[in-house]
Amino acid sequence: MRTVLTRSIAEAAEFIRSGGTVAFPTETVYGLGADVFNVDAVARIFEAKQRPPDNPLIGHISEHGQIDMLAAEISIDASGLIEAFFPGPLTLIVPKTARVPLIATAGLDTIGVRMPSAELAREFLAACGTPVVAPSANLSGRPSPTTWQAVFEDLDGRIDCILQGEATDHGLESTVVDCTIMPPVILRLGSLSIEALRSVVPEIGIHRQDPTLAQRSPGLRYKHYAPNARVVLVDSPSEIGADTGSAYIGLTEPAGEFAETMACGSVEDYAHTVFAFFRKCDKAGIDTIYCQMVSEAGIGAALMDRLRRAASH
Repeated sequence: MRTVLTRSIAEAAEFIRSGGTVAFPTETVYGLGADVFNVDAVARIFEAKQRPPDNPLIGHISEHGQIDMLAAEISIDASGLIEAFFPGPLTLIVPKTARVPLIATAGLDTIGVRMPSAELAREFLAACGTPVVAPSANLSGRPSPTTWQAVFEDLDGRIDCILQGEATDHGLESTVVDCTIMPPVILRLGSLSIEALRSVVPEIGIHRQDPTLAQRSPGLRYKHYAPNARVVLVDSPSEIGADTGSAYIGLTEPAGEFAETMACGSVEDYAHTVFAFFRKCDKAGIDTIYCQMVSEAGIGAALMDRLRRAASH
């Protein structure tokens, strides 16, 4: 298969309408999309990514009118979150309609629904004329792609098309909230902060290792976000001696020499660049990446979640 590279929304959308798979940029990471109602096309996502079949996908919509195509019911709390954060980096778990095939939801009666805020993503989804189911556009387990080049590295020859856009704004995946229970529960920490969510639903909780809830969200039960290198978490680069064979990323400039170094100006910048840095280190053949830990406020909570998951593999 030849993977087509294009900046044409119309060309990319035609692949979706004809049953193909297309990688496209959102404000979080690049997603790998297919028509949610086309069983064969959805199956090709799992095949291309080498994704376990019991890992559910997220349905992406271009406008509010498509919600009813995916969601059989919207709770009061879900309605409030939709009003506040759609479009944006938020995925809501809701009961699915009968029309949504079980392959897209890993056999569950729920589906994640999201409306991206990135203009290119919204225009692409609108041109597709259907909700598009899409996980991150990478081989399963790898760091999520924040550039089209990263998608190409993992999936060239495995998917039909890549819609080329700029690097993504946030660099971490969407926050996933289960709205099928009361009060709602955050299943996956992401680009939308806990503080922002609680400004709308104050009693919203956080998932605490409940396997029944975990299966409803991607990113919780399998190896995710990990580079080939070993990831080691540190409070400060002063804990590390100079190591020209290793890499370091964090907020504090290290004193010693490393093969690759990234000193970020803010937690937001750290979150935005961490996956790209992981991929850069893999290209360089680095075997250890030291990552400075951060405060778990705002997007720092999601960043620490990704760093811990990367360090556990």
